[in-house]
Amino acid sequence: MSPAAIARLSIGLALGTLVVAALVLLLLRPSSTTIPDAALEPTATPAPRWAEPAPLPPAAATATRPGVSGLVGPAWVTAVAAESGIPERVLAAYAGAALAKNAERPDCDLGWNTLAGIGWVESRHGSYGGASVADDGTVSPPIIGIALDGSTTNLITDTDGGEFDGDAEFDRALGPMQFIPGSWANWYVDASGDGIADPHNIDDASLAAANYLCRAVPTLGDEASWRAGIAAYNDAGSYLDAVATASQGYAAAAERSSISQ
Repeated sequence: MSPAAIARLSIGLALGTLVVAALVLLLLRPSSTTIPDAALEPTATPAPRWAEPAPLPPAAATATRPGVSGLVGPAWVTAVAAESGIPERVLAAYAGAALAKNAERPDCDLGWNTLAGIGWVESRHGSYGGASVADDGTVSPPIIGIALDGSTTNLITDTDGGEFDGDAEFDRALGPMQFIPGSWANWYVDASGDGIADPHNIDDASLAAANYLCRAVPTLGDEASWRAGIAAYNDAGSYLDAVATASQGYAAAAERSSISQ
């Protein structure tokens, strides 16, 4: 097995030992993490306290597609995807959303690796339950969480008339970044360039998450602020640990990729 393959396996094993516990929900928070099978078990190795923002990827000389995912240099996407195990189409969305947000709010210091860490914990990069991400960024079949009916979660009655989650009685978390319909209504954005803001599109969901995080805290560039930002997304201690571990692992993979090029 090559060193790169061993490194990828090590990241996968480390991430695969973490658990996301049941969460306390607030309507304005994006995440409910109500997908029970996405739970991971605590690792014997202490999780990192936070994940420093990874260096921004190089911008594409010419946009490779409409929307944020076309902003990133394709060679970087190919190399880092191979090293990290993140699918290229999904990585382009995370990285493009980070480029777009840093252009608007450089003071936020949002790393693409943080979005990738959240995406891994929430939906396995849009692959939970056999879902896949199409070339246009649409995740199908749609990833929809359990009803937030108060039995094992906080009670959140329907806020969207079932428009997004198909449930007119209770809300359910939506898409690869697991937005609650009520919070999607606050943070929705068309980041794919197709004219539709869709929580099931990886570009739209990634930039919406970036917008949320950079509104929740002034910066994600130091430990205390990063932890506060992730806690605003979801305040379970195990969730913080899982996102920190994943985000740090992805930044390390990108660094190895740049060294090996």
